[in-house]
Amino acid sequence: MKHLEFALGKDNQFWKYIVVLITTLLASNFIGILPFVITAFIIGTSNGLSIMEISENIMNAEYLGMSSNLSLFLMLIAFVIAFLTLVILVKLLHRQSISEIINGTKKIRWKRIFWGASIWITISAISLAISYISDPDNFVLQFDIASFIPLFFIAVILIPIQTSYEEFSFRGYLAQGIGRITKNRWIVIIIPSVLFALMHLTNPEVKEYGVLVMMPNYLIVGLLFGLVSVLDDGIELALGMHAANNVFLGLTATHASSAIQTPAIFSLKEADPIYGIIEITIFSLIVIAFFYKKYNWNFSVLNKKIELDKTEQDTISM
Repeated sequence: MKHLEFALGKDNQFWKYIVVLITTLLASNFIGILPFVITAFIIGTSNGLSIMEISENIMNAEYLGMSSNLSLFLMLIAFVIAFLTLVILVKLLHRQSISEIINGTKKIRWKRIFWGASIWITISAISLAISYISDPDNFVLQFDIASFIPLFFIAVILIPIQTSYEEFSFRGYLAQGIGRITKNRWIVIIIPSVLFALMHLTNPEVKEYGVLVMMPNYLIVGLLFGLVSVLDDGIELALGMHAANNVFLGLTATHASSAIQTPAIFSLKEADPIYGIIEITIFSLIVIAFFYKKYNWNFSVLNKKIELDKTEQDTISM
């Protein structure tokens, strides 16, 4: 049974997808965020800030006197709660396992996750090196071993949970639900990608550079991960690439307008979002070409209706 076809089975009424996704968001925003809010008020008040000042600057860790590592750790706890909520509800409502969200089978293709991460880190490292060589003055070395070591463990352990939650939600779970209704693989790629982009509307980069500049960045990433997942009949490659992207950026380079502030190796004086659009487009073409060759993808599958063959129908009806 294939990834998208799996949702054509029983116990997958679409109302369940809506309930699960809304509940995970509520759990993240009302329960998962509590450790961050409580800590922010404790640290803020201990530094002489008023309740009003803390409330108005709740997301400004530096203003509150909270270290960037502690802020990152507490923010990522919200995604851990969302991830666990998603896993539990999918099991209860759909009788479905994590591996079945990932590719519609009982087995996770771990090598694909590592391949996705490896190729993305390689491309990102080359791109960072080119940027540094072409404009070294834009890079401020801020490496501090005392801050970097805890950052490394937070990034390697918790950021993959954050990215996995997003991939499970959009390219895995929601894609299956949309595929069940529409039977169309292009819609499966497009709708989750648009929702993925809209989810980032509150990022500080959007406020800094504007919606029209930043949305193409998020949309291209979403379309890439969606296209790769449909072509590869599972989200393992997207899981690896998404985790590698966020971990690599969190460890190597940050900017004042970045959504995630970390004590990374470098701080960028200026960020060019237009260059970012060009960069992510080139990344996408390289990734698609590489994995097309490696896994012998058939692009005609994109126009194939999502449906069960006779053997799979018999299996589901049993």
